Amino acid sequence: DQYDRSYTLYNIGLIYGKNENYPRALEYYHQAVSLNSNLPQALNNIAAIYHRQGLLALEMASQDYDAAMEISEEYEYIELAKGLFDKAAEYWYQALKLAPDNYPRARNWLRITGRAKSLDSF
Repeated sequence: DQYDRSYTLYNIGLIYGKNENYPRALEYYHQAVSLNSNLPQALNNIAAIYHRQGLLALEMASQDYDAAMEISEEYEYIELAKGLFDKAAEYWYQALKLAPDNYPRARNWLRITGRAKSLDSF
C-alpha cells in the first residue's frame, strides 16, 4: 500500500544520502512525502540536505572571494545559499509541526537565523 511504499522510498533516500548522492536522495524523500505527508524524518532529511547545500554555496562564495573572483559571482553564491537555507527552514518547520519534540538542533537553527515563524505554537 501507499504507506509501506512511502517508507520504502524513504529508506532508498537514506541509502542515497549516506552515499552523498543528494539529488537522488531528495528525489526519493520527496516521493515518500508525496505518498505519506506524515513522515517528519523525511522532511528533516530534505531540510538537512538543503542546509548542507547552502553551506557549500557559502563556501564557494568564500573561495571565489579569496581567489579575487568577481563580486557578482560571490553575490550569486550568497543568494543561492539564502534560497537553500529558506528551503531548509520550510522543511524543518513542517517536520517540527509533525514532531514538535524532535529535531532540537533544527529548532535552534530556525530561531538563531530568524526563520522560526511561530515554533512555540506547537
